[in-house]
Amino acid sequence: MRLKDKVAVVTGASSEIGISIVKRFVEEGAKVVLLGRKLDSLEKARTTISNKNATVSMQCDITDEAQVLQTVEQILNKYGSIDILVNSAGAINDPIHFHEMPDSEITKLIDVNMYGVFKMTKAVLPNMRENKNGCIINIGSISSERAIPKVHLAVYSATKAAISMFTKAIAVEYARSNVRCNCVNPGIINSGMIKPYLDDPQARKVLEDRLPLNRIGQPVDVANAVLYLASDEANWITGTILNVDGGKTASEG
Repeated sequence: MRLKDKVAVVTGASSEIGISIVKRFVEEGAKVVLLGRKLDSLEKARTTISNKNATVSMQCDITDEAQVLQTVEQILNKYGSIDILVNSAGAINDPIHFHEMPDSEITKLIDVNMYGVFKMTKAVLPNMRENKNGCIINIGSISSERAIPKVHLAVYSATKAAISMFTKAIAVEYARSNVRCNCVNPGIINSGMIKPYLDDPQARKVLEDRLPLNRIGQPVDVANAVLYLASDEANWITGTILNVDGGKTASEG
């Protein structure tokens, strides 16, 4: 078991990608804390886990620093340490021209996708430094590397690009404390706002034809990459941005 007795915290744990990460961690022996804004959604997600006893749900708004600090303290009191943090929580907007975006929508994306990651990372780092051991994995997006024609996600893309650089900076800053930090950038995954489009066979085929591997990614594809980076098999990997995208960013399509 690659994560035997490790304590992991996964934000946005009730999402398709989040719960897939939780399941893979549990299968590999980890104790996992599921974080999210809605406790009922977390508990519903937990019902799909084979070994529920290895998990616990905690309500936390990652944009609220007081809540983040209180939640991390509760986790440390319960388990004694935090070995792995997966910053999986994220927000995305319906595609819209930047000049038409309300300021409230821009603020929301920045608060969740950037400040939420900053606050969670800041809160766990003292314990990881003290233990001289820790692993932080951020969930980004291939939108951080390329703009998609006719899909207007300027602010979302900018926040994910920031997380890529944040990943590298944290990796270098805390390397001497044996704290690793990496980022997984998913491509087109069968989850979230993309799912309604995939229900249309014609739209799905258009998307698949633009992917070198000719298939849509699944949440477990992202979870498997996260599991690898969290394991000791990746103990000499830090500051890396791993694209899980079926070859999309390597192609011109």
